[in-house]
Order: sequence, then C-alpha cells, then structure tokens
Amino acid sequence: MKITSIKQQVKRAGRYSIFVDDKYVFSLSETALLESQLASGQELTAGQVRQFKQLSGEDRLYNQTLRYVAMRLRSRWEIEQYLGRKKASPPLVEQILNKLSIVGMVDDSKFAEAYVSTRRLLRPAPRRKMIAELRAKRVPGEIIERAVGQEASDEQAALLAVIERKRRQTKYQDDLKLMQYLARQGFSYGDIKAALAAD
Repeated sequence: MKITSIKQQVKRAGRYSIFVDDKYVFSLSETALLESQLASGQELTAGQVRQFKQLSGEDRLYNQTLRYVAMRLRSRWEIEQYLGRKKASPPLVEQILNKLSIVGMVDDSKFAEAYVSTRRLLRPAPRRKMIAELRAKRVPGEIIERAVGQEASDEQAALLAVIERKRRQTKYQDDLKLMQYLARQGFSYGDIKAALAAD
C-alpha cells in the first residue's frame, strides 16, 4: 500500500487528505501530519493504515475540542463533559486534556478568574451566586475562594449595579418587587435594605 498523494483540504485549510493507492483513506491536521512524517510515495502496511486512521479520529477530536475551548474559557470538568458527549475513551480524554494543558487551555484558576471578572463586568451577581455557579462547573473550592475573594466592596458594587440597571424598568420602581428580585439573585436582606436606603 503506497501513499499516492497528500492534498490540502479545500473546506478545512489546516487539514490534509491522505490518499493510499489513489483512494482517500484518512486526514490529518498540519501538526499531526508533520509529526507523523508521512510523505508521498511512502509504503504502508495494513496495520500502519489502521493506526493512522485511529490517529486521524483522535486528531480531529483534539482540534474540535481546541475550537470548543477557544470560543471561551472552560473549566476542566466542562471539557471532560464535552469529550464524554463525543464518546472519547478515558485514556483519550486524558491525552487531550494534557495537550490542552501544555498550550494553556485547561486551567481552572484562569477560568475562575475570567468567569468572575466577566460576571462582575457584564452581569453583576452576589458572591454566593458566583460561588454556586463555579461549583456547578466543578471548579475546586480553594480556586473559587481565590477568584471570588472576600471583598465586601465588590459585593456592594455588584448590588448597586443591579439596582441601577433594574430601576430603569417600570416594574422595579416598587421597592418591594425590587427587594424580592434581589433576594432571588442571592443578595442578603441586610445588604439590600442598606443599598435601597442609600438609593
């Protein structure tokens, strides 16, 4: 069995189709192709073709996961869940997570800090709520504590930002309705009363 040609794919610029005996057999990313050292004219055994087909599937899944993580940072658990939905074997999951760690794409500390920062900027929420959200993404407790912090001023700033945003809606001109909403969001009753008194 001979590799008769290696062609760059039209729809996926970073992927190459490998033809064996003039038939398409598998594809590899540019990185995987360079690492495999495959070349036109190279002879392959049936066993090697099977191995490269398996490598092709693993390589494709790694690149899909890389795109998934590149859209926004994810917790390690979210990536594991994604790979589970893709039916990846446990050893392959570990292999992909290790490769992503090397390029800095799996880091629960970085994820938690970015999550808290974005949450405070776009949709302020109380400390308790952010802790619950990060726990739901299976971020370790000590990382959550570092990311969320103990700053009372952050909590107060988040509460005031929500009040300011909600006051623009007619429905929340009524203090009682606004208090109920804020309590449902996880802010404490004492903080809500103090913030509304200062409003």
